[in-house]
Amino acid sequence: MSRPTLGDVEQILAALAQEGYIADREIATAIYLSVELHKPLLVEGAAGVGKTEIAKVMARALDTDLIRLQCYEGLDVNTALYEWNYQKQMLRIRLEEGSGRTPEEKEQTIFSEPFLLRRPLLQAITHPRAPVLLVDEIDRVDEEFEAFLLELLSDWQITIPEIGTIRAQHVPYVVLTSNRTRELSDALRRRCLYLWIDYPSFEKELAIVLRKVPGISRQLAEQIAAFLHAVRALDLQKVPGVAETLDWSAALLRLHRDHLDREAVERTLGCLFKHHEDQRVARGPWLDRVLAVIADAQRDGQSLQAALDRLERLARG
Repeated sequence: MSRPTLGDVEQILAALAQEGYIADREIATAIYLSVELHKPLLVEGAAGVGKTEIAKVMARALDTDLIRLQCYEGLDVNTALYEWNYQKQMLRIRLEEGSGRTPEEKEQTIFSEPFLLRRPLLQAITHPRAPVLLVDEIDRVDEEFEAFLLELLSDWQITIPEIGTIRAQHVPYVVLTSNRTRELSDALRRRCLYLWIDYPSFEKELAIVLRKVPGISRQLAEQIAAFLHAVRALDLQKVPGVAETLDWSAALLRLHRDHLDREAVERTLGCLFKHHEDQRVARGPWLDRVLAVIADAQRDGQSLQAALDRLERLARG
């Protein structure tokens, strides 16, 4: 039985836009090839640029379920794959005391499907139709778990000693994300198609803000996109991503701001910068100069796109 597809690249662009995801042709092409070639898609990039959202919008566009495995340091195979429901097993053992059944018969009963807790990877394998499996922040796990995952992605089957081998009837669509906190193995990279998502261009970030923040004016959205373009040229511990852009936009709107000035920026620094040192840098002398360039460009009817190079030079000192 063939898996549903999203059509060609143009149809994928339209499907993503309908789901509220502003994508470029490179992203749409990577998704298209991943779906058509039945290959996992490894998405890397800075935090907050929309990596995880790709899997979410794919699931909605394909009208299927999203199964998410959130990776973290110390994640082991049992937590990701399956565990036995020990409380339910103990209750069954107590109920069968004095039943006359042999220990082997009792063990066969409690190590069976009704007592199995399916974790994300087993859920993906046994799903009644092909789900989207999101393995989020794969770079946080150790090499041993990565090797296990590589084997799973190759065979799409697992063996539970008490039950036997379970094979996937419908191979999932797979998206893996990485923030590059450690280097992934070459073996895993070879198994996947690769997509790098960078911070968005001015035009793309403007489109995202206008789409995702209802009620915001184009003037304020342009100022926000231009300001973020300058901010990302600063030497920061944590560069704001699109997630921070949207939080900041919503906060400015909630505070009834229709333009950027020093007061508005300083009152909402916590939306953009999550380190004290970054906030200190943002309050520096460059702030007034950047805001002046943005205001002058809009007052003179100039495109902010034309001012971006100057904004970037200001940020770099």
